[in-house]
Amino acid sequence: MTLEEIHEQENAMENTDRVQSAGAALEELLVAAKKQDYITVGVYESAKVMNVDPDSVAFCVLATDEEYQCDIALQIHFTLIQAFCFDNDINVVRVNDIERLADLVGADESGEPKDVHCILVTSPSANPWKNPSLDKLSLFCEESRSVYDWVPTITLPER
Repeated sequence: MTLEEIHEQENAMENTDRVQSAGAALEELLVAAKKQDYITVGVYESAKVMNVDPDSVAFCVLATDEEYQCDIALQIHFTLIQAFCFDNDINVVRVNDIERLADLVGADESGEPKDVHCILVTSPSANPWKNPSLDKLSLFCEESRSVYDWVPTITLPER
């Protein structure tokens, strides 16, 4: 094994650890935000919040899976949401596990699973919400952007 191959393996392991750590931080953030009622779930609901009070948005999660990869309308919404987030300095990540996200954010009043394709973590402007998981995810996004990964993908921890 060459020195370059060893270095590549170490980088791959570090990246895996970094993504797993970000996944745990995202799970913690979503659970805490839900308890505080600082979460908006759904593409259209998120678009409304972004339109009315963009300064309250602290973090954005876009979720998809193989079933929705070919949904052109959803991909257009994702592109517009990402552009809005970039223009307003909002960190945004992708998650490829819709079912796990639905478990984390729960069901709506009728018991039906929520549309978790877009989840916003909000923070009131008058009393900004501080959360260590949000800080970890912000750092993760900043590090990802430094290597030109503008919308990093996070893997949620297994249960």
